[in-house]
Amino acid sequence: MADVRPIHALHYELAAVGGLADVIAPPYDVIDGNERAALLSRSPFNVVEIDLPESAGGDIYEHAEGTLEEWILTGILRQDREPSLWALSQEFTGPDGNMRTRNSILAAVRVEDYGPGRIRPHERTQPGPKQDRLDLTRATRFNLSPIFSMAARNPWPSIQPALSGAPWAEALGDDGTLNRVWKVTDPEIHRAVAWEMSESELLIADGHHRYETARIYRDEVGGEGAHCYTLMALTGLDDPGLTVFPTHRVLTGLKDPDLFDHLIRGLEDSFETVEEGNPDPSSFGEPGCFGLITPEGSPRVLRLKDPSRLEAFLEGRSPAYRELDAAILEKVVFAGILGMSEADVEAKRGLAYARTIEDAGAEVGSGAAQAAFILRPTPIEQVRAVADAGESMPPKSTYFFPKIPTGIVFNPLS
Repeated sequence: MADVRPIHALHYELAAVGGLADVIAPPYDVIDGNERAALLSRSPFNVVEIDLPESAGGDIYEHAEGTLEEWILTGILRQDREPSLWALSQEFTGPDGNMRTRNSILAAVRVEDYGPGRIRPHERTQPGPKQDRLDLTRATRFNLSPIFSMAARNPWPSIQPALSGAPWAEALGDDGTLNRVWKVTDPEIHRAVAWEMSESELLIADGHHRYETARIYRDEVGGEGAHCYTLMALTGLDDPGLTVFPTHRVLTGLKDPDLFDHLIRGLEDSFETVEEGNPDPSSFGEPGCFGLITPEGSPRVLRLKDPSRLEAFLEGRSPAYRELDAAILEKVVFAGILGMSEADVEAKRGLAYARTIEDAGAEVGSGAAQAAFILRPTPIEQVRAVADAGESMPPKSTYFFPKIPTGIVFNPLS
């Protein structure tokens, strides 16, 4: 059961920065150096200055702390005396070309250990980013970026009666997403949302590193207080706009021709080609089907010759996990053929990811990668079933679009 409460939010003073559009950003882990520079060229107050700090010759976390304090003192940021929930409606066109609207509520959620009926992860995480996020949290004492979580019960109907007026802010993202934000101060609405969420389990969709950082920080500070809560964007599992898109796998560690030949021979032993030409994931039809792109020959669709082998590869796993394409690919190909461990996958040793088939093909075509595997999207129901079984999916098994922007509100931890 989730303990949800409104936030005494720190947020941008919109009149001081000219609106929200130029100061919000995607989550830190999808921003490269060029994009960071582009965001700061729009506004020196863009949130990346504190959420993805840089400092020539200095400590980046001290830079984030000092910048945050300066923005508060100069009126760029303002903290509310009254608590609020923040409603976020995102109108977007997905990678599949379809228009949707996804609704979320930004709130403070009590940090719990993982477990049934409380909060669950859905993917394994990589070790590096957790230390960075912890150091940033220690320095700023704020949650700067929300964790995106899916709720078994939908909080949106409880807050919708408060959204009849104009939004507090609107911002059009670079990906074409129109973000509309309402600030909701009505205590009755707060109580309605809190009650609805008190009966709900949460499943983390995006932001596992940030949540694990929140757990460490809670324990580090100790006792009861604001640090026992973390900033989340809550979306109902039945929200019509909640959609999972695929993340494709790109192999970059096969420059040795012998290693590449070993992969191809292993694939020929374990898979059969069922279709030639550009792979269409919607036609794969069953677990254990993948698109394959290599520099040699045309793209093709592979199907596992003997699905019964999965019982041995994924022994002890739940039925839902044994049908995960990402898990099958990891065990049969990455581990079974190439000898990669879970640690190799988590550290991305010889492995990268692509959001679109075109991007995956371009990586192979440029020579940056030697092979790409095209996957189907994982259905929401399967994500939930794996989590219900107490299991975590391989990294990047899901791609939730659009991202929740960073910079709408910040949650104080002291």
